[in-house]
This record gives sequence, structure tokens and C-alpha cells, in this order.
Amino acid sequence: MSKQIKQFAVIGLGRFGGSVCRELHSLGHEVLAIDMHLVRVEEFVQYSTHAIQGNSTDEMFLKSIGIRNFDHVIVAIGENIQDSVLTTLSLKEFGISAVWVKAQNVYHQKVLEKIGADRVIHPEVEMGIRIAQSMSSDLLLDYINLSDEYSIIEIRATLPIHNRSLLDLNVRVKFGITILAINGKYNMNVSPSPSDIIFEGDILIAMGLNNDLKRFEDKMF
Repeated sequence: MSKQIKQFAVIGLGRFGGSVCRELHSLGHEVLAIDMHLVRVEEFVQYSTHAIQGNSTDEMFLKSIGIRNFDHVIVAIGENIQDSVLTTLSLKEFGISAVWVKAQNVYHQKVLEKIGADRVIHPEVEMGIRIAQSMSSDLLLDYINLSDEYSIIEIRATLPIHNRSLLDLNVRVKFGITILAINGKYNMNVSPSPSDIIFEGDILIAMGLNNDLKRFEDKMF
């Protein structure tokens, strides 16, 4: 099955918006890069399908570039909260189905949520949490925050659970978490069965409440 090519627009080509633009483009998607500053636009000509200079708070400009044709728009405007809010408002009024916006602070986030932003992103906060979680444990390889209560973790299996099955460990009943996959030395086992065996060094990918994941880590490792 061929990979589905999607159309994205990235508004604001600073550090965050620029990295999003580069990665989407490297993945083979069509990306429209937009910024008010010509220097940034020229820089991203090679990392986008099209790069345009313009003011995203101007509804006529947004109409002229056919913003309604994009299903996904990322608003990564820097410190100008007013421009971020006005741009988001226009995008939602145009009927864009998925508008993801970078927020500067909690107050900015509340406004964005009020006007209909589909997802509000705090890059520094989210990365800070992931780094802190990884640094706090020698076994925890990665931490993905899904919400205030739920997360996904990658954790390395150690000797205490070596050669034991998921049924034997009974993690769903004991801890209320779900093992989504086991990344072994030779293969990746997605949606493992209860009879599957865990070996020392395997990477467990688990999802659940943050407190339950912490209990699992403390008691099983």
C-alpha cells in the first residue's frame, strides 16, 4: 500500500515551526511554508513544496493562497500572541478541520481552546517532561504524555521479569496498564498475547495512568 501524501501548511518558521516544516517535507508530504520575514521564507524554499511571505492575520492573504485547501495547519507563530490568536480564529472560520497551535503560556492556551484550536502544543514543556522522566530512571527510555493523566512509556525489561509471560505478570489486573508492544532483540511484537514471553533487555511499550505506570516501574523492575 502506497503512503498517503497529505497537505500541510506551517505558519511561522521559527525553531519550532521550522523543525515541523523540515520533518513533514522529509516525510514526503506537501508543505506550504509561511512567514512574515522574507529571510526565513527564502531559507525554507528547499524544505517545503512552496514558501510564501505574508501576514497570516490578513484574511485576504489566507484566501489568496488557498488555505481552505489544507486539512492540517500548524500555527507556530513566536511571541506575538495576538497574531497567533487572530490567525487561529481565521483558520477555524475558514473551516480548517485540524488546526494545531503553539502556545506561549497557560493564558494563551485557554484563549486558543476557547476559539476552537484542535490541539494546543507547549513544545518546551512537553520536551522538558520527557527529558525529566527519562533522566529520573535508568530503565525508562522514552515517555510520551497523552494527557494530564495518561502516558505511554518505553522501558527496558530487567532480570526480575526475565522469561516470564504477560499472563504470569498479570500487569493489566495488578497495575491497570496495557502492554502495547514488546520490542525484542530480533523482532517487534505488536499487540502481544498473554502467553508471550518477556526476556531481559526487551523494550516494553506500555500505556496507562501515570500513577499506575510508576507503580509498575517500581514493583516490576
